[in-house]
Amino acid sequence: MTNTKDLLESPYEFQKLMGFDIIEWAQDRAKLHLHLAEKHGNRYGIPHGGVHATLLDTCMGFAGCYTGDREEPQLAMTLSLTVQYLSRPKGKVLIANGVKTGGGRKTFFAEGTIADESGELIAKGTGTFRYRG
Repeated sequence: MTNTKDLLESPYEFQKLMGFDIIEWAQDRAKLHLHLAEKHGNRYGIPHGGVHATLLDTCMGFAGCYTGDREEPQLAMTLSLTVQYLSRPKGKVLIANGVKTGGGRKTFFAEGTIADESGELIAKGTGTFRYRG
């Protein structure tokens, strides 16, 4: 089995800004962790909805782009993203899981969830993505 770290590029600028890590990546699935910080809060002090949308978009996109070969990357762009906000985190780490659910040669579909380390389900989403290049 290929180690996730062996497949990943260096963090891109938005990833550095947000502070999330891709901790698992395999065929049709991806998992991200984000340690919550003050910068992730909205004006009420809870994680901004855009944080959830970013994590869902990213984990679902990666789930559909796994090739197992760092020299042959697959990229995709988001065509649609739906997010359902369900709860507030009880813990300090958001854990996003994405799963490719179907698709074809040019597009794919995915579902994602975000929970915290206590198991609290925070958000879930669906997305449609188009492969690039």
